[in-house]
Amino acid sequence: MNDANATVFLVDDDSAVRDALTLMFEQEGFAIKAFDSADAFLAAYQPENFGCAIIDIRMPGMDGLQLQEALNKLNIMLPIIFLTGHGDIPKSVKAIKAGAVDFLTKPVTREKLMASVQAAIQESAKKLSENSHHQDALSHLNSLTSRERDVMMLAILGQPNKEIARRLGISHRTVEIHKSKIMHKTGAVNLLDLVRIAHESGITF
Repeated sequence: MNDANATVFLVDDDSAVRDALTLMFEQEGFAIKAFDSADAFLAAYQPENFGCAIIDIRMPGMDGLQLQEALNKLNIMLPIIFLTGHGDIPKSVKAIKAGAVDFLTKPVTREKLMASVQAAIQESAKKLSENSHHQDALSHLNSLTSRERDVMMLAILGQPNKEIARRLGISHRTVEIHKSKIMHKTGAVNLLDLVRIAHESGITF
């Protein structure tokens, strides 16, 4: 069972491998786009693309590990499966440490490859969801004024209104007004929800 919105991106300089895997994935109902080089893939890639990438290690020009490094630098959250006839332990360790979801050596069974792709696509969906939550939380917090952010930070650290007022040199009533505006702007239903939003935006406390 595959995700109808997911695309498998295949990067391999061997045309026979590209043709065989393209046919295989089409038979399984996947959308697949094949590229003969890392540069061709990078030139065509769009940030909204969802799915996974199957990448060969040894290719002319930019090799698979260099492509992985480039994707990481560009903050492209596309799960990578390495599929290669030239695998070794050091390469596989390096690839996995850099975030690859799997490292397979040719020949690989259809079942094993499909299972790996399904896991990678689930990982892609998870990352997209987390990134969406992060962006939503960030936009909510960016709407706060500087003073509202000060009040929010003290509130999520568990400070009572009286202590917040004392620390910021404002009245107890003003703290309450700021808190009301914070909850409205962020959409938080309670303090615990506000903590979650702040955490999702990347704020550490």
